[in-house]
Amino acid sequence: MDVQGIMRFLPHRFPFLLVDRILEMDVEQGTITGLKNVSANEWFFQGHFPEQKVMPGVLLVESLAQTGGVLLMNMLDDIENKLLVFMTIDNAKFRRPVVPGDQLTLEVRKTAQRGSYFRMKGKATVEGKVAAEVVMSTAVVERGE
Repeated sequence: MDVQGIMRFLPHRFPFLLVDRILEMDVEQGTITGLKNVSANEWFFQGHFPEQKVMPGVLLVESLAQTGGVLLMNMLDDIENKLLVFMTIDNAKFRRPVVPGDQLTLEVRKTAQRGSYFRMKGKATVEGKVAAEVVMSTAVVERGE
């Protein structure tokens, strides 16, 4: 799925759309793999940090959440009227800096569901090396609530 397809499922737009492509998705298994190309032109590098550019950890978590959001939206009906919102971010670990020129592989797995609440585990890697890991939960709400 390319970025145009991703935007059918997520409300995020420039400068906050942080996943470029979906490489694999298995709705039945609850798994998805996305891709984020990190360019030196990213808006956040203007202040983080101009002399030694590092992608903020919170944006790594957001990239994983957006990738998981594509998966979850593919599990729902009536997605035009649904929105996913963060509930928790747990056990976030940052293992290596992500810098311009890196290509993030974003792997997310749904681990639990209770009604409209979902739990997911995500891992961001660069060239097979873990950059970030997180456990997160999200809720499905009606748009406009």
